[in-house]
Amino acid sequence: MAFRRRNKSYPFFSQEFLIQNHADIVFSLVIFILIGLMFEATAKTAILFIQPQYNVTTLSPEGEVTLYHYGWKDSATILFYFFIAIILHAVVQEYLLDKVNRRLHLSKSKNTKFNESGQLGVFHLVSSVWSFYVLITEGYLLHPSLWENYPHVNLRFQVKFFYLTQLAYWLHALPELYFQKVRKEEIPRQLKYICLYLLHIAAAYLLNLTRVGVVLLFLQYVSELGFHIARLFYFTDENHQKAFNMWAVSFVFTRMVTLTLMFLAVGFGLARVENQGLDLEMGNFNSVLIRMTVLLLVCLTQSWLLWKFIRFQLKRWREFRHEQAIRKKAAAKQPLRPLKRDSLGNHENGVLKAENGASPRIKKLKSP
Repeated sequence: MAFRRRNKSYPFFSQEFLIQNHADIVFSLVIFILIGLMFEATAKTAILFIQPQYNVTTLSPEGEVTLYHYGWKDSATILFYFFIAIILHAVVQEYLLDKVNRRLHLSKSKNTKFNESGQLGVFHLVSSVWSFYVLITEGYLLHPSLWENYPHVNLRFQVKFFYLTQLAYWLHALPELYFQKVRKEEIPRQLKYICLYLLHIAAAYLLNLTRVGVVLLFLQYVSELGFHIARLFYFTDENHQKAFNMWAVSFVFTRMVTLTLMFLAVGFGLARVENQGLDLEMGNFNSVLIRMTVLLLVCLTQSWLLWKFIRFQLKRWREFRHEQAIRKKAAAKQPLRPLKRDSLGNHENGVLKAENGASPRIKKLKSP
């Protein structure tokens, strides 16, 4: 299975060979793990990579329900889906984005941003639909008490699998900076948001704040999906700029809702539940210090995002005003050309308007 056209062969284990064939190498590792399921001696080890671990069967009014909690074995599952994310990244790049790039003929800088928005647009679309499905099926929208019965140690399969795949995707984005040969000036910006996603998702998963985390991820992914769709349309036609205005409204709305929801759930909700204090065995992290740390982290992140957004909008407004001022000055400097008249008082086109709306006389001057 070849993901990229090979115009030139490189020495084995060289840098270019690794970059060109990284998806094929990872695909071979995935096949190797899947083959391990076929043999009894290796099936138990292979299942650690594919299926979420730490399942507990409990009785409920609906019957037996299998729930999951987290542990160190989750790292093996995250590693497997880390490989899957690299393969899917290569598939989207090769069979979708590269074909569009050949038709658009973008510059290198725009090509990099187009690929970034294309990859993240697909991921945010899938994740927003998936997170919305989790919110509906788990009843988080019908019963919006996100802090009730904390700590939420035991999770359903779809909730745990959602968090594991989210961590795997954002971890895979780190080596993709190397595989995709991202420009040096673009790396710090992308590293910032990748690390922020990893930090917030891991904190929600490890601190058993998974209900609040799913709601916030849904809001964030919908907002970012709008941004990347707007940027993709802009690259196809630079006249499509109205979508950015819609995204700007959703961006500010998402920041406000995120701050409000965190203060309600963590600042007020968790402060009133019965389980107070720190208990690592029970998975209870409901102490004043941890609550204040989580609130501070979220507030600083949202404030930083708003500050960047406001600075960017002010910069665009200043550039627009500067361009308008230059155009006005250029128009004012252009002198009006006076109409030239010949010896008979006619305009240089030979037409002299008559008074009282009469038809003009057309006179042609004969050359001497």
